[in-house]
Amino acid sequence: MFDEMTKPLADRMRPVTLEDYIGQKHILKPGKPLFEAVLSGRLHSMIFWGPPGTGKTTLARMIAHHSDAEFIPISAVLAGVKEIRAAVADAKKIQLEQNRRTILFVDEVHRFNKSQQDAFLPHVEDGTVYFIGATTENPSFALNNALLSRARVYVLNSLTVDDLTDVLDKALSDKEKGLASLKINISDKLKQKFATVADGDARRLLNLLEIAVELAAANDSKEITEEISLEVLSGGVRRFDNQGEEFYNQISALHKSVRGSSPDASLYWLCRMMDGGCDLSYLARRIVRMASEDIGNADPRALEITINAWEAQERLGSPEGELALAQAVVYLACAPKSNAVYMAYNAAMRDAKQSGSLSVPIHLRNAPTKLMKALDYKKHYRYAHNEPEAYAAGENYFPDELAGTHYYHPVNRGLEIKISEKLRHLKQLDDNEYKKA
Repeated sequence: MFDEMTKPLADRMRPVTLEDYIGQKHILKPGKPLFEAVLSGRLHSMIFWGPPGTGKTTLARMIAHHSDAEFIPISAVLAGVKEIRAAVADAKKIQLEQNRRTILFVDEVHRFNKSQQDAFLPHVEDGTVYFIGATTENPSFALNNALLSRARVYVLNSLTVDDLTDVLDKALSDKEKGLASLKINISDKLKQKFATVADGDARRLLNLLEIAVELAAANDSKEITEEISLEVLSGGVRRFDNQGEEFYNQISALHKSVRGSSPDASLYWLCRMMDGGCDLSYLARRIVRMASEDIGNADPRALEITINAWEAQERLGSPEGELALAQAVVYLACAPKSNAVYMAYNAAMRDAKQSGSLSVPIHLRNAPTKLMKALDYKKHYRYAHNEPEAYAAGENYFPDELAGTHYYHPVNRGLEIKISEKLRHLKQLDDNEYKKA
């Protein structure tokens, strides 16, 4: 007979009832729609969106338990339309023979393509199954609108250190499924370390605890010592889903912290991404982008500093090159801010795309051949260096249809203060020229 205690600790400790469930109080407390639905057995289709190890699968199983519903799990990593049809057939049989409802749980649902997701719709519509999908990706991007419109999205948060400490304590004290019979000791300080390294993931925490217990047993010890914990916890990295939701959340936080002139927060998010294993070349590219988008000509040195930092990172590698990126980020956060070039670029690109192939004015065209000269190419062009102040006042450099357009509006910060003064002076020269005409 299969021994329940041979299962992994994380699987054994999976809670069955709401009373045993730890975390997610924002959706699982009296008065909250999901809590009341679970208690009353009122089923509806839903999507659980959250990081790994936050209890998505456990919550789906709990809902089935409280609702006395059949639970059919499939994984989008391994399954296809064939498995979906088989699950639906099973649900119809259960409905017919037992008069019971069925919860069809799809783990990693974002891995299904549009046609696979569409395969659920008619069976959700006619009540054959109640659909529960679990995803670590933003449903807005990962799931199609037809499926989203038929399911309510619940966001599950990373478990806090306190939540994880509770999970650890429960595993150590549980006599039926946990480790109570082993009488393992671990200090509160080390419990905090385990909870911190687990980084919001209960499954990861219990896996680490199980390894630590096995190491202690191998050393004929009843205690998880500092040495054992160091061996188990070394090399752990923060959750960082490269190119996933968390990835874009963190790069967004870094960019907004730089824009908001917070060097401390900027450094924190930079270090979070480095600690998570983000490609340093990607970070360097984004930092260069920030220099142009948010500082621009208010401090042109920002672009030079970020490019130098990128070069230093490429030449030195890690960890020496990381400090150069940190220096660049702090400089950007402290620099005067201007998005004037960014806004001007966007406006000019809009006109370039929307105005069609407007002709280059005759006086701006080059005339390397006799034919071009005969067609008046370059005629009446004014060479700026031969004009007072090296400026051809009143000259138009746009296609005629866009003459007088202004994209660049310097801000009253940093070097752009002087740039703005210069442009006002040149405009005055233009105005004087127009008055003469």
